[in-house]
Amino acid sequence: MKGTFPIDKFQEIQTPFYYYDTNVLRQTLKTINEEAGKHEGFEVHYAVKANANPKVLNIICQAGLGADCVSGGEIQAAIKAGFPASKIVYAGVGKSDWEINLGLEKGIFCFNVESIPELEIINELAEKQNKIAQVCFRINPDVGAHTHANITTGLAENKFGIAMRDMESVIEEAAKMKNIQFLGLHFHIGSQILDMGDFEALCNRINELQNQLEAHHIVVKNINVGGGLGIDYNHPNRQPIPDFKDYFDTYAKKLKLRNGQKLHFELGRAVVGQMGSLITKTLYIKQGTAKQFAIVDAGMTDLIRPALYQAYHKIENISSDEPVETYDVVGPICESSDVFGKAVDINKAHRGDLIALRSAGAYGEIMASQYNCRQLPKGYITEDF
Repeated sequence: MKGTFPIDKFQEIQTPFYYYDTNVLRQTLKTINEEAGKHEGFEVHYAVKANANPKVLNIICQAGLGADCVSGGEIQAAIKAGFPASKIVYAGVGKSDWEINLGLEKGIFCFNVESIPELEIINELAEKQNKIAQVCFRINPDVGAHTHANITTGLAENKFGIAMRDMESVIEEAAKMKNIQFLGLHFHIGSQILDMGDFEALCNRINELQNQLEAHHIVVKNINVGGGLGIDYNHPNRQPIPDFKDYFDTYAKKLKLRNGQKLHFELGRAVVGQMGSLITKTLYIKQGTAKQFAIVDAGMTDLIRPALYQAYHKIENISSDEPVETYDVVGPICESSDVFGKAVDINKAHRGDLIALRSAGAYGEIMASQYNCRQLPKGYITEDF
């Protein structure tokens, strides 16, 4: 089964480009709000790094989600899209001074702090602005996740977060700083996680840490568990909306929240991944010695995930209903890794056919580059047609 696309309208637009199905996006947001809303104290922030298209951000903002940012540019994009500063959290292992100053000036909800040196700089800059910086400490829980090695973030060997053994001393250090207010703890173990057991393991670790802190009379008002929920790349039509019920229920059942505690989530891929497709045009069908190539006008500059992570995206020929043939679907970039898929079965392709790379709403347009002096792909939403 193919996705539904306004193919006639697509013919009028220069390829490659991104198409965002806002019907899927709005239904996804509705489901998130319904399922998170069943649990007291659950607050969802959208991870802007997944997709910062202004029209997409505006729709997410209208749905009432907060924003999770990892750069000053993302803070600016979130505020421009309408997200209130009071619902913006700012994470990232390497925050520069101008980015910290921006967050302070705008009055964002909190900084997710990853080291004592960073905490000291935030305190210093907050003092200069005569402001109090609200902070959560990102703790590295040393919890593995069943996902690609390049997108795990919660192991002791990763660059992210403060080691568990340093947690209490960092909180005590913060208490001495006049321009710092400690709000809570932040965790994130990785992305594209489909095994709820990984999130259960995180809950167990947080429960241990909370007990440890309470034994020293340290109260935590906010727990932030990051995001990480994956999507079904193999069957985007069968499962366009991730299992948010199972996801939120896992935390509700396994995490022992204290009275009045808020639980924050930072979902990215799960919000926007399935709404997006990269639309590209077939340039040539080339018969090689041992295989047949479909050469398209999109490349790794437009969607880098297959080259970077060997990521799978379902590929469809949306112009053809002819019998299926097998192709290596490749781009025009002068790199051997510029391959979207090998031995891909799609309907027989001809020059000019439109090819859709599905489940590309997250980490697609936002990661595009101008290598080979190529133009950046544009993003269109359903309402543009």
